[in-house]
Amino acid sequence: MGCSKKIFYEPYGQAKPNEAHYAIARLEKQNIIKTVITQNIDSLHQKAGSQNVYEFHGTLQTLLCLNCGTEYLLQEVNLNETIPRCKQDNGLLKPNVVLFGEAIPHLITVQSFSEAMKADVVLVIGTSGEVMPACAIPYQAKENGAKLIEINPNKSNYTDDNITDVFLNGKATEMMKALARYLVSL
Repeated sequence: MGCSKKIFYEPYGQAKPNEAHYAIARLEKQNIIKTVITQNIDSLHQKAGSQNVYEFHGTLQTLLCLNCGTEYLLQEVNLNETIPRCKQDNGLLKPNVVLFGEAIPHLITVQSFSEAMKADVVLVIGTSGEVMPACAIPYQAKENGAKLIEINPNKSNYTDDNITDVFLNGKATEMMKALARYLVSL
């Protein structure tokens, strides 16, 4: 069995969207949520139906050639090979995710911070607010006048730094379900 498959894909293969993913997608369809910026690499937002998703740390749905930069859809690659190779130049393929020590792609950084600068309200869900540079996105939004609604089972750097306007203490699935029900009723 291929190393990439065992390390990167088997743990995520059974993952399915939860009620929070579906609630976010419903709110996007109703134009309440404009953009989803996620640090997750599992594409569960898209599987739940979200369309405008910025995957800050990349996605497991594509692989990237380390030599030429050619991108392949997951289904185009034989993960049973010991090391998947590029059809263009035989270079090594890696999951198209940001690994430790790698930079966030410039375009996704610019797009994410641009969205933060335009936001009226930002939902911050299930993060400690410690991973740079993603953790700076809510600060950028706040600096531009956005209100922050944080959903977390524990306080984060955002609550500790007092930039959270509304703190919903609980699991994302329960809180998003309730928040979506409330927002749709307005």
